[in-house]
Amino acid sequence: MRVLLHTGKGGVGKTSLAVATALGAATHGHRVFLLSTDSAHSVGDALGRPVGPDPVEIAPGVTAQEVAAQAELERSWGAIQSWLRALLLDGGDAIAAEEMLVLPGLEELVSLRAVRAVESAGLHDVCVVDCAPTGATLRLLRLPDVLRSLMDRFWTWKRRTARALRPVAERVGLGRFVAPEIVFDAFETLYQDVESVRQIFLDEARTSARLVVNPARVVVDETRRSYAYLCLYGVATDAVIVNRMLPDAVSRGYFARWAAREREELADIERSFPLPILRAPLFPHELRGADALRALASAVYGERDPAELFVRRRPLRLAKRGERTVLSLDLPTARQDEIDVWVRGDELWVGVRDFERRIALPASIAGLDVAETRLEEGVLEVAFEAAPAVS
Repeated sequence: MRVLLHTGKGGVGKTSLAVATALGAATHGHRVFLLSTDSAHSVGDALGRPVGPDPVEIAPGVTAQEVAAQAELERSWGAIQSWLRALLLDGGDAIAAEEMLVLPGLEELVSLRAVRAVESAGLHDVCVVDCAPTGATLRLLRLPDVLRSLMDRFWTWKRRTARALRPVAERVGLGRFVAPEIVFDAFETLYQDVESVRQIFLDEARTSARLVVNPARVVVDETRRSYAYLCLYGVATDAVIVNRMLPDAVSRGYFARWAAREREELADIERSFPLPILRAPLFPHELRGADALRALASAVYGERDPAELFVRRRPLRLAKRGERTVLSLDLPTARQDEIDVWVRGDELWVGVRDFERRIALPASIAGLDVAETRLEEGVLEVAFEAAPAVS
């Protein structure tokens, strides 16, 4: 199943373009599921009709759903949160506890499990996702590494220890300080669910992000950073959609300066993103309803199938160069002085500004020293020393 993730800075029009992409894909004969995981759902607003937590057909060949994020969060995190609330606050403000005891990005991530459910049902060819704005999307990209690190380094040992200590703690009245088995079960289920979603995201043959941007400096700057972070976390991006382009007719007169500035931003977008740049004009009316959004799809994609994979490129690659193995990671828009690289055990850690990613290394290079790192034309290359000869 093809998965298309639409994200962008709040207010750029990503929801309208996600709906337009879904409707456009349906006109090419695809069975499409449109999924909103943004907590501020607006798919129904864009269509001018109700769309809720239950799947509903919104057009021939298109089913839509706005995920009930709070219900998904309660199902995944409820047992863990209840124990932590009782342990840490002991009768304190329950609402404050609920806000404090949710990992950043968790709400968005558990909502995206709905993508896996759509795929498992086997009834659709394409799943178009209206994601949360870029800030929340980047938080959810970081979370799987956090959970995996906790699971690998801590959780199994903690569970064994809890099983040994629980009888003693209960006898002396301290049982609430030892997590019950239901908490460990809930965490392991959450971890497995997150990993399954992560594997869908990392499959560049079927999953692509599409970045929605307006030709304005503050939006372009944020989108440039977002693209680098998507590459850092291994999510392939196959297009940038420039939304609300001014028509040529207003390039003179009152809007002449706006039009000139817009041309400058468009040139910067084309320099910054080595991807297909799709354009959506500023329409003379509000785009609301299926017919208007089909017109938007036609303006953006023309005769092309919106479900097409526009670029096939793995953000993370391994190759042999002589005796050395080189790991290449796309980091467009990043600068050399913003990047840190270090090895910890059998993992390579890459930091870009305030984001980090841990990359599990294959056995053939795990434990080898890094010989050289360099950033060239938006690609970070990490060369590992040759493995010692076996005597």
